[in-house]
Amino acid sequence: MRRLLVPAALLLPLTLLLTSCGGDSAADTGARTDGSGSVTLSVGDQKGGSEAILRAAGELKNLDYRIKWSTFTSGPPLLEAVNAGAVDVGGVGNTPPVFAAGAGSKISVVAAWHGTSRGDAVLVRNDSKLTSPKQLKGRSVAVAQGSSAHYQLVASLEAAGLRLKDIKVKYLQPADALAAFNSGKVDAWAVWDPYTSQVLQAKQGRVLTTGDGVTNGLSFQVASPAALRNSKKAAAVKDYLARLRRAQGWVHNHQADWAKVWAKDTGLPYDVALASVRRTNATRVAVAVDKPLIASEQRIADTFTELNLIPKKVDFGDFVDPRFNGDLPPSTTPAKH
Repeated sequence: MRRLLVPAALLLPLTLLLTSCGGDSAADTGARTDGSGSVTLSVGDQKGGSEAILRAAGELKNLDYRIKWSTFTSGPPLLEAVNAGAVDVGGVGNTPPVFAAGAGSKISVVAAWHGTSRGDAVLVRNDSKLTSPKQLKGRSVAVAQGSSAHYQLVASLEAAGLRLKDIKVKYLQPADALAAFNSGKVDAWAVWDPYTSQVLQAKQGRVLTTGDGVTNGLSFQVASPAALRNSKKAAAVKDYLARLRRAQGWVHNHQADWAKVWAKDTGLPYDVALASVRRTNATRVAVAVDKPLIASEQRIADTFTELNLIPKKVDFGDFVDPRFNGDLPPSTTPAKH
């Protein structure tokens, strides 16, 4: 089978990979700043993430505080920076906060978005005979350990009456997993967008099952409790979150425009970016950090604790701060389609 050629940028965690794997990735802490004033908000970001969305939507104008941007290659090191107080607030997916909480990190989830989980998928090659998740029993599946895809795989197996021990798990990061998938060294690949869109657009595989109905589709902004205790920084965080929410609305209404910006910022092919935007990015709705959200994340935490990937019981409710909810709808609000 012909090997799928992947842009180098696609092998790095992008904005949709916030739910993904760990690593010793460092941050680009260049002196990129926006706004003016005596208060500086240090914001953790990923390539093609919050900064790009805010800039494209025109939401970085008229700032009466300064935003200092730091770019990270994945969610876990970003949260390490939040824990250390080097970053005041930053965006991640539904899984890194669970692992950070398990490590006792000083973090507070302050904002949430609910989108579809159609971009979280278990993929098989076009020539595969597999047609149902039940048929994964005894098969080899590649997945990034501790990632959102890992949880999606566990939940999808459970829905099919299987457990993780019923399959042959191959813990591989996306670049290695893609190579194994295309060469036939694994029977399936559990992954997230934009990798899902990359495989589908290149017609190198098909979807066996998605996370729709089995995972929560949440993504977060997570802040440093120390920053939130500073009244001026807390006010800046409130304004920043309001801008992000408006920018997400802009993405939904300008999907092609955002896909062009995202493709340029990340190196993704435009057709892959647009497919991923339509499948995942543009579906997100700003929602409240509420009890159903806490319960949903608690289930993820408990799952990874049972798999011995988190060393101790986590009470996720200890790691949320609902003060910025305002009149947002509940976290169970349906994603946009």
